[in-house]
Amino acid sequence: MLNGLWLGFFGMAALAALGRWLVGGDPTVFAALVESLFAMARLAVEVMVLLFGTLTLWLGFLRIAEAAGLVGWLARLLGPLFRRLMPGVPAGHPALGLITMNFAANALGLDNAATPIGLKAMRELQRLNPDPVTATNAQILFLVLNASSLTLLPVTIFMYRAQQGAGDPTLVFLPILLATSASTLVGLLSVAVAQRLRLWDPVVLAYLVPAALLLGGFMALLGTLSAAAIASLSSLMGNLVLFGVIIVFLLAGAIRRIKVYECFIEGAKEGFDIAKNLLPYLVAMLCAVGVLRASGALDFVLGGLRWLVSAGGWDARFVDAMPTALVKPFSGSAARAMLIETMKSQGVDSFPALVAATIQGSTETTFYVLAVYFGAVGIQRARHAVACALLAELAGVVAAIAVCYWFFG
Repeated sequence: MLNGLWLGFFGMAALAALGRWLVGGDPTVFAALVESLFAMARLAVEVMVLLFGTLTLWLGFLRIAEAAGLVGWLARLLGPLFRRLMPGVPAGHPALGLITMNFAANALGLDNAATPIGLKAMRELQRLNPDPVTATNAQILFLVLNASSLTLLPVTIFMYRAQQGAGDPTLVFLPILLATSASTLVGLLSVAVAQRLRLWDPVVLAYLVPAALLLGGFMALLGTLSAAAIASLSSLMGNLVLFGVIIVFLLAGAIRRIKVYECFIEGAKEGFDIAKNLLPYLVAMLCAVGVLRASGALDFVLGGLRWLVSAGGWDARFVDAMPTALVKPFSGSAARAMLIETMKSQGVDSFPALVAATIQGSTETTFYVLAVYFGAVGIQRARHAVACALLAELAGVVAAIAVCYWFFG
């Protein structure tokens, strides 16, 4: 799947570039393609520099948590649920605790912590893989849920809106929560259908129903707070939870009389090794995405979409927000740039800008997640992971548009 996808990106870029040259009379497109290749290769190295530090730091702390028994405790707590969702993973396996911690970090918007935890979880799942180059059912479910990650506190979206002068930066908070919930639900259901998981199992419902009620209660509570209070709570919770987790790890290690410094160094070395192996996969995916953008293929798709919407007699206001949706699966930085450009050109509180902000907060960089998570363990055959992840991505975009029409007309 990844092989065909990667080749398809270059194929579409080549066709679009030929069209711009032969039909549009623009011979500079090929210079743009070559420049994009080198720019994306350089960007991959810059991303790797950040990943080296982040992975080294967090996998060092995670090694302390493992040695202190915290990861095993989480695995035992959620063992009954994951035995039904991931029947190939033994009860009490370390991967289960790491998966739980990854989801919690994503929900709180702690991306810097979530990625290294997720990579560690993927490596643990890989130890159970009988075919090292083919993704297992458990790895696919974990990746799809990660790619459709439920975010309770989209702090970065509030920050972008505040920077652009929004009167109420948190105006899109509830729309993002609803849209990202839809994305996560579709991701879970699509994998459940593909893998024939029994979501109606009483044990599964015993975990999911209280979680849904807790989420609903939290959303209701936040709905009663002012914009300033939500922004303050978001910042406080994010930083407090992040540093609090580190302190808990260290205290647990000290109580268990673990040599925390030596343990940290061992985990940090593992983080360095993981980051080193990611570079080829990042270069491959980022370069493919770069030439696709430089060729003008995405602009062509946007123009076609606008024509289709107008021809159908529908409201086309949301189309101005679609650049964010089109590039988000490929590049988070490109999507952020598209969001800010939409805010500047349309107005920060315009309908297209509100839709773009909601899409940015309720979708994920699917192909980046695929490249990083599968690349870290050498997976080459993704099976149904790409289709399920993209379906969840599409659900997030459609839900974001629908919710914004509901909230903002």
